Amino acid sequence: MTAMPSAPAAGVSRPHESARAQVAGGATYIDDMPVLRGTLYAAPILSSIAHGRLHGLDCSAALALPGVRGIVQATDIPGDPMLAAFAGDEPVFATDTVQHVGQVLGLVVADTVLQARRAARQVRADITPLPAILTPQEALAANSFVLPPVHVRRGDATAALARAPHRLSGTLEVGGQEHFYLEGQIAYVVPLEQNQWQVYSSTQHPGEVQHWVAHALGLDNHAVRVECRRMGGGFGGKETQAGHLAVWAAIAAHKLRCPVKLRLDRDDDFMITGKRHPFWYDYTVGFDDDGLLQGLQLRMAANCGFSADLSGPVADRAVFHSDNAYFLADVDISSYRCKTNTQSHTAFRGFGGPQGVILIETILGDVARALGRDPLDVRRRNLYGIEERNVTHYQMRVEDNILDPLITRLEQTARYRERQAEIARWNAASPVLRRGLALTPVKFGISFTATLFNQAGALVHVYTDGSVQVNHGGTEMGQGLHTKIAQIVADELGIGFDRVLATASDTSKIPNASATAASAGTDLNGRAAQFAARNVRDNLAQFVAGLDQCGAGAVRFAGGQVITPRSTRRFEDVVQAAYANRIQLWSDGFYRTPKIHYDKTTLTGRPFYYFAYGAACTEVAIDTLTGESRVLKVDILHDVGRSINPALDIGQIEGGFVQGMGWLTTEQLVWNERGHLATHAPSTYKIPATGDVPDHLQVALWPEPNREDNVFGSKAVGEPPFMLAISVYEALRAAVASTRPGDRAPVQLTAPATAENVLRALGRL
Repeated sequence: MTAMPSAPAAGVSRPHESARAQVAGGATYIDDMPVLRGTLYAAPILSSIAHGRLHGLDCSAALALPGVRGIVQATDIPGDPMLAAFAGDEPVFATDTVQHVGQVLGLVVADTVLQARRAARQVRADITPLPAILTPQEALAANSFVLPPVHVRRGDATAALARAPHRLSGTLEVGGQEHFYLEGQIAYVVPLEQNQWQVYSSTQHPGEVQHWVAHALGLDNHAVRVECRRMGGGFGGKETQAGHLAVWAAIAAHKLRCPVKLRLDRDDDFMITGKRHPFWYDYTVGFDDDGLLQGLQLRMAANCGFSADLSGPVADRAVFHSDNAYFLADVDISSYRCKTNTQSHTAFRGFGGPQGVILIETILGDVARALGRDPLDVRRRNLYGIEERNVTHYQMRVEDNILDPLITRLEQTARYRERQAEIARWNAASPVLRRGLALTPVKFGISFTATLFNQAGALVHVYTDGSVQVNHGGTEMGQGLHTKIAQIVADELGIGFDRVLATASDTSKIPNASATAASAGTDLNGRAAQFAARNVRDNLAQFVAGLDQCGAGAVRFAGGQVITPRSTRRFEDVVQAAYANRIQLWSDGFYRTPKIHYDKTTLTGRPFYYFAYGAACTEVAIDTLTGESRVLKVDILHDVGRSINPALDIGQIEGGFVQGMGWLTTEQLVWNERGHLATHAPSTYKIPATGDVPDHLQVALWPEPNREDNVFGSKAVGEPPFMLAISVYEALRAAVASTRPGDRAPVQLTAPATAENVLRALGRL
């Protein structure tokens, strides 16, 4: 009997495992869960002052309102009053001082959500204002830092600049970005018996939420169980800061001895939570007549907000990615982690990488204009190459370089040269509407820069009917992680994709799991799940080999069948027979990323397992009278290795690009002189909508598998495409430059390139 061929589970496009349920409204998020009888609802009490001394709260008006059950403050914390963040510099609730507008001073707990929110606005805080630092420039002047500065040097940048034929100096300001996840921050905490706690959290890092809640309650970690079935978006905003809500709700539940739910409304979410770090830079670059960089001195100032959060590793990654795709021979980089009186900024898709990449792309664009050359030619002149030009400024060798052939292919398929000529003719005849075109590459390192996080675990259970359940330490936030892992497990066992179910992330199943971040969710958890499934498969192979008197290596699993040289059996029949013979049908799997290491004090070594590459060619138009802009065409060629699920990967590339486009064009965060975030709602903060996406958005996948031994030969896809959107920014600068022929000065365009900022770059404001 011959097994019928069947399509593999991995390597083909399959629907997201929750897609049908989400479309039909059947996918459960935390706010959809039925609550237990006696559940109360919390709302935060917020500071209205950016910096000041806190003398106390007047809660009398709030307590007099109907339905209010109590107030929760710092004095109600049973454990440590400081959050269990690695820097230990952020209080659970403000005590003696307030550090930003929107800092949480305490909670009001009431019978309903609306009662709690109304009452929270009636609490009066007695605060004496103090001077506030609101920008990285002010922080630099005041030596105000959340962490010490970091310096990375290679060669002698000063000497290289002195002998360079040409030099440019400049500054750049790049704004932050609000995560704007569809599902806001939420936690639901349920007290269990014997001082144990169940926490439902919309989090990218259940293990950290477990640790933070236990720390605040003064308990061992084993007393707290955290579960997350799915999130309605995360983008990094739920890596650490979901922990705040869980801690606050847990303290309220501890005080009032009942379940407590805390869900932020959109305005409060904006005011409380951190954003992508805004950056300010100044630099001097030297270069030759061909645009080859000779030396670079760079100062990067990250606006970290009032506490460290993840600012250290975010700023480190900005340093790592300040080369992007280019070899920097003599370079001197100083990174400052500035403390300001704003929200504590946090992880965001790309995790500092975009803030590094945009600076070098800006520099190369201005170098090209200074020389009167095409920017793509200058970029190609500086690409990483072979031998002496393949080591980064942090001493990692670039061994998997596909930059030149990838860029060459996109240049041809997108008709870059022909379109540049067409756009030049258009601009010569169009004084008002100007067009610009740019092709920019991405080289993005994949792994957590904190080496200890590059590990993962998984469990695979095979049931006696042949169905399979997989649980792993990653979290699902819409990116399709559960889908890809189910595909990997199905292929490892040789069964259909529909026979595998991925279940909720749960600290009681997989302990000490790393955050689902750094684009490493599939790399880590997929490999761990593959190993777990392989262990079960090997158990079954040995059992069948004994039945058929053959070697276990001769046993194949394919098409839902188990095949030996002597027989073919259905997978479920083998499972039932194995169970009857007391063969283990479940297993754990563990994976740690190989080869990586680096010295945190010098920022040198191999922090990344491999690089993901890509390039985008983008055409834009600007209205020189109003400053309005539009993205007209986008062509992308991106490297995902051997794709586990092409549909999901293309969706991630498109989504990442559009989100990056928003960061650089419309998503402007504005703090006023009092430190109040004025753009704290959809009415004042503009994310891209469907009308902003060009009709021509074409994505192609680079066909080569990962050269490193990664699961299925794939590469990470979550974050690298975000930086493809820097082609939008460079195209806008090209359009601005076209309005001043013969002027070779740098184009000073603050990001995001809103209409006002475009007009400023044009010299009209």
